[in-house]
Amino acid sequence: MLVLRSSPASPFGRKVKMAALELGLMDRIEIVVADTTDPAESLRQQNPLGKIPTLVLEDGTTLFDSRVIVDYLDHLSGGGRIIPAGTARFAQLRLQALADGICDAALLQVYEGRFRPEERRDANWLAHQDGKITRALTTLEANPPVLKDRPQIGEIALACALGYLDLRFAGKWRAAHPRLVAWLDDFATRVPAFESTRFKG
Repeated sequence: MLVLRSSPASPFGRKVKMAALELGLMDRIEIVVADTTDPAESLRQQNPLGKIPTLVLEDGTTLFDSRVIVDYLDHLSGGGRIIPAGTARFAQLRLQALADGICDAALLQVYEGRFRPEERRDANWLAHQDGKITRALTTLEANPPVLKDRPQIGEIALACALGYLDLRFAGKWRAAHPRLVAWLDDFATRVPAFESTRFKG
């Protein structure tokens, strides 16, 4: 049995879970919640960075980060299912990188509010991160990805990024990005794994 160390609200963990569901591998994965702030957490032995998601293989070796894990899961399922071969691969990896960058910038904003006292929060730093998200969303709004029969890793990552913005920022991105809203609605209708991995807390 594979063990996925994650947390329910992690957009990167959600990406891995959605990929596993799409690949029919979820019955081979046990999800064990990790607390990245706990110094005694075994995650720190499984991943020296103490970050999630981390996948523990049957032989005890570990894989991280989410991009490596989904590549492994695609390989495990036969390859080329959510990460295409050939030149199409790079378009999907580029979209995944853009979506993951949205999540990185959003998480840094969340952490600034969660771990720093209000008087020490850096408005310029928060604006810098927000600028990354704004530029990425503007780029995607101008040219939303085209969904095919099976979602690919770039589309899965984007859906997770937009879902995280809904979770942590009350969906404020939606007002200025109607084409992305329509895209996410279509994705959610066509990909049941999106709803089944939604954070319920």
